[in-house]
Amino acid sequence: MAELNVAERQAGDVTVLDLSGKITIGEGSVALRSAIRRLIEEGKKKILLNLGSVSYVDSSGIGELVSSFTTLNREAGQLKLLNLTQKIQDLLAITKLLTVFDTYDDESSALNSFK
Repeated sequence: MAELNVAERQAGDVTVLDLSGKITIGEGSVALRSAIRRLIEEGKKKILLNLGSVSYVDSSGIGELVSSFTTLNREAGQLKLLNLTQKIQDLLAITKLLTVFDTYDDESSALNSFK
């Protein structure tokens, strides 16, 4: 399974995207981008990305997370991250992005954090 699978569910007014696979240059980052764009078009601007089953993120995937975050901020929305694997956490720490994102280890705290 090389590409990214995106499963969508609603938790109140928050849209949770359960991601599994890889967020890499090409299909993975495109799949993420189009999912986020579609949600914004549908007026869903509170998005929680569940990264618990994401096996790998490359620099392009990180770029996609940042660009999704920026796009949502511009649209007065919020993007938060849930269940970062150690690998992803290390990657965000190295790139100094851990402080940019709101990250959570459990879903109920994450959902409660949305205003």
